[in-house]
Amino acid sequence: MAGTLLKLDNIGKSFFGVQVLIGVSLQLEAGITLGLVGENGAGKSTLMNILGGNLTADSGRMFIYDQLYLPNGPRDSETAGIAFIHQELNLFPNLSIAENLFLTRFPSSMGLIHRRDMFARSRQLLEQVGLELSPKWRLGSLSAGERQLVEIAKALSLDAKLIILDEPTTSLTSRESDKLFALLDSLKTRGISMIYISHALRDVRRVCDEVAVLRDGSLIGHGPIGEFSESRLVSMMVGRELDSQFPKRTPSICEESRLEAKHLSLRGTIYDVTFDLRAGEVLGIAGLMGSGRTELARILFGLDPVQSGSLKLSGHDITALPTRHRIARGMAMLTESRREDGLCMLASIDENLGLVAAPKFATKRLGIVRNKALSAAIQSVREAVQITSSAPGKQSVQTLSGGNQQKVVLAKWLLNSPKVLILDEPTRGIDVGAKFEVYRLIAELSKSGAAILVISSEIEELIGICDRILVMNQGEIRDELTCAEFDRERILRSALRAETVQGSVS
Repeated sequence: MAGTLLKLDNIGKSFFGVQVLIGVSLQLEAGITLGLVGENGAGKSTLMNILGGNLTADSGRMFIYDQLYLPNGPRDSETAGIAFIHQELNLFPNLSIAENLFLTRFPSSMGLIHRRDMFARSRQLLEQVGLELSPKWRLGSLSAGERQLVEIAKALSLDAKLIILDEPTTSLTSRESDKLFALLDSLKTRGISMIYISHALRDVRRVCDEVAVLRDGSLIGHGPIGEFSESRLVSMMVGRELDSQFPKRTPSICEESRLEAKHLSLRGTIYDVTFDLRAGEVLGIAGLMGSGRTELARILFGLDPVQSGSLKLSGHDITALPTRHRIARGMAMLTESRREDGLCMLASIDENLGLVAAPKFATKRLGIVRNKALSAAIQSVREAVQITSSAPGKQSVQTLSGGNQQKVVLAKWLLNSPKVLILDEPTRGIDVGAKFEVYRLIAELSKSGAAILVISSEIEELIGICDRILVMNQGEIRDELTCAEFDRERILRSALRAETVQGSVS
């Protein structure tokens, strides 16, 4: 059906007295892909949750094909032909692909599920998204890219007219992303509209026909994608020109060794890893997914055991120490998944900030937390990392933008004054402005003498913030580059398996 699929008219919304959407109006034609961009906290998720029926607007109206649209919940949005594919996929790894596709609407009669019909329909849907898999396979055995395609197949099973994709490529390899983009192109030819939310502006320009820019809850730009260069999008998003993507810093590396790993090994994950991390140094670890980067971080932090080798923190052997003792001695780790491992999502901002450091503010004899001193320290670190909230003691972190959630995780560890800080994908899923703030904090921490280990899939990010880079491949360190030797192609060649180098890199 041609014409205007979606129209938003003067949409407004506030939380805790803070206006997060201010008179947003836009429309989307059938068969068009709209890129929705803006800093974390700009209002993108709030606007989409209103469209998806998870939130109710305080003001304004919505129309689907000129019919007034008043959703009371997600089921109403499904009925209207809207499918929402969240960054955290709404799938169950312990169930089969087919069960995930038809979880709330199994084909049945008299209380009996028609599994033959369910599997037949599932095969058709999987074929439409290019997945040559049995619908009986357990979803947990699929890669991130394959799960993403299952989620899209689920949307097609609902006969969706509008698919909303929230940061769809954050966990995908470049090959999986290319496959996703090809599928989105094919869906567009079938007249399906899409709203593509992403901080990867290059992907937005690759996929989208139009782009809309939100800043501080207001729509400040909307038009054909060809009218918006990446630099223009960035300046519109943040409200100013970013002179540099990375803050300027003067290396202040000391001779003191903070973390010393010798011949670390754990069968099936890492092999004979040796390196030294000094006070004031920012050391990057590059590598492809599955290269052993995260596995190494888990071993360093004590989440996984050391099979052989040794590990020292400030000269003291911590090889056999559990994680809690490593934390007490000054180690900290920001995990790859902030929502699952880094935050108590239902707790308030301040409750999360005090999780790690509370013992430092407790009396020695009785262990009673000195709340006044802890509250003062929490306020200080909250202001230092610039977490925005009108009610930090009450507002739960699940209501924050991705960038502010990441700041809460960082601040939680900073309150404990870490000597060694391990950052696993510290800027994944956050916008350019929030990224700059994270980079600024890294620079300030290293200047104060903290030793920082940064794991990132973005080579440019490592080159921009690190003093030295180690490259991992198949659980081993394959290369080491000093700042003067930084070279994107060399890093990529070292990260690729030997048998794919000639065919994959020019």
